Amino acid sequence: MSDKKNLGHNSKKDFLKNPVEHIDITSFDAREIISSMKKMSFSSRETGNASDIYNEMLRDKDCTIFLTLAGSTSAAGCMNIYRDLVKYNMVDAIVATGASIIDMDFFEALGFKHYQGSQFQDDNELRKNYIDRIYDTYIDEDELQLCDKKICEIADNLSPRSYTSREFIYEIGKYLKLNAKKKNSLIETAYDNNVPIFCPAFTDSSAGFGLVMHQEKNPKKHITIDSIREFRELTEIKINSKESGLLMIGGGVPKNFVQDTVICAELLGKEVGMHKYAIQITVADSRDGACSSSTLKEASSWGKVDTIKEQMVFAEATSVLPLIASDAYHNGEWKKRARKKFSKIFL
Repeated sequence: MSDKKNLGHNSKKDFLKNPVEHIDITSFDAREIISSMKKMSFSSRETGNASDIYNEMLRDKDCTIFLTLAGSTSAAGCMNIYRDLVKYNMVDAIVATGASIIDMDFFEALGFKHYQGSQFQDDNELRKNYIDRIYDTYIDEDELQLCDKKICEIADNLSPRSYTSREFIYEIGKYLKLNAKKKNSLIETAYDNNVPIFCPAFTDSSAGFGLVMHQEKNPKKHITIDSIREFRELTEIKINSKESGLLMIGGGVPKNFVQDTVICAELLGKEVGMHKYAIQITVADSRDGACSSSTLKEASSWGKVDTIKEQMVFAEATSVLPLIASDAYHNGEWKKRARKKFSKIFL
């Protein structure tokens, strides 16, 4: 690390003084706002329609709801939304990037925080202070490396064999039940409620660094992550669901992974329907043929998503997700749902 005398006028303490505060969807009622937005146009009407579709998913007692997470909304203040969606039985399974689950949720469960910063800050000065930047949010790299090492420690204490990311995250939940400095993280809440979490790109995160250290320490007997078996596990959830709906924040690998369960089930000779409901909140564009891996209507051509009840919301997720989630929470359809407890089918 660079000598302190070579730093700019700001110290590490100066940068890391305003923690990100995670929004509480139970503390305000967004139903009137959503109702008004439905009468507007552009992203407002898209948001209102997405809220209607999400509430319909919650009313449909046969519907398994998959939440997918990509991007950095957890670090940016949405962490408690995802926890509350699990706590109040508003999602049944989660597919996420490793960063969303480990670098953000597990990181804060260890007692660390994300901090408000600026996208205009000199990044060379941040690097000298060992601070990582996500747009206008800061992370202490020293603390992040402690997170890496804690993953290594958890792995060191497991039986050496192959694990799916779901299995390993379940073990992290078990660890947090006894050792969390910040209680009620997403991982711990999912563990308590038997909601499985899958990270198909698990090693692209602190989990990857920690597991590399674990294997370096234990060259003969170590754990590995079996991404093929976890695809089979996620497909098993789809096979066990009469209907399914998707609430997708961002796109990328988590979005594709959950959509591909329809094709995988078909190849296994199982009769399953396309995902009946689908919402995607993204700022990605469709004009270059991508849209963070296809629009929902395009996914229909692959037999993945039905086109009847789908809504693309082209907005930055931290600006509209709190409204959609608060609207659904206060509408209360979740109170009538039975918990599916999909983690138990793998025990």
